[in-house]
Amino acid sequence: MVEHGDMTWNRNKPNILIRTIFSLLFKLKEADRFEPDIYLNDGDDLSAYGLQARVLSIPGHSRGSIGILTADGDLFCGDLFGNVDQPELWSIIDDVPAAHSSVKKLGGCPIKTVYPEHGESFPMDALTLPESKP
Repeated sequence: MVEHGDMTWNRNKPNILIRTIFSLLFKLKEADRFEPDIYLNDGDDLSAYGLQARVLSIPGHSRGSIGILTADGDLFCGDLFGNVDQPELWSIIDDVPAAHSSVKKLGGCPIKTVYPEHGESFPMDALTLPESKP
């Protein structure tokens, strides 16, 4: 997204009205675009960068979404979860089955505290999610 300057790049394309609103409100300026120095992948160890943490692939909000899980059990989850009114799966989910798979994956991780992009941090056990259909 930062390379292309388009917040809908590599996402399921919303209808034309939503796409137009997104392009007006969330278009990255040329000065905001960049090519990342490194690309992170599921399971990458970040200790070489001075952070005792690993990368977790957690798609759902968007393709390629990642979380960072520290050795202390802190999860930085981007937009997969939010906590504006209560801890929950965030309202903008691009791929619901992928999001539910990510939640299931995270359920097997030693997570103590979740730090979402939107809202306050919360203990992982405070998260309640609707049952996903098989």
